[in-house]
Amino acid sequence: MSLLLHRIDDRLIHGQVVVGWGQPLELKFIVLVDDDVATSEWEQELYRMGVPPGMDVYFHTVDDMSSRLAQYQSDARAGILLVGSIDTMQRLVAAHDGLRTVNVGGVHHAEGRAQRLRYVFLTPSEEATLRDMQTRGVEVTAQDLPSTRPMPLNELLATSQDG
Repeated sequence: MSLLLHRIDDRLIHGQVVVGWGQPLELKFIVLVDDDVATSEWEQELYRMGVPPGMDVYFHTVDDMSSRLAQYQSDARAGILLVGSIDTMQRLVAAHDGLRTVNVGGVHHAEGRAQRLRYVFLTPSEEATLRDMQTRGVEVTAQDLPSTRPMPLNELLATSQDG
């Protein structure tokens, strides 16, 4: 099984991840990669409370993943890799050839971001970062739930919605 999804979602662990993706994919673990959360016991405890019994959560910094990614990729259980920002995913992609797909699942409104989908807002810099990942051979798609069609990056960046 291993890591079935490499997801960018700025809300990190929440219902859409745990129920929307977790149930259909029968997830048994989440690997949350965030430098701040990985060093904060109280934030880790908060995120653990959002996960049902039988689903494990592992917290790592980007640097930690250098020695751990292969372990999670070879885990017999189904899991997902979850990051909160495009920059964090870029750092992981740059460090690991094994990340060949990226799901943009939730990048919400902030200053300087333009709306692409109801759940994706991007700055020009974030768009360039996603394009760079694609140039490295990573398939980048936007998809909020497994029941919706994955939107390829080129289509996503051609989309514009009024806020």
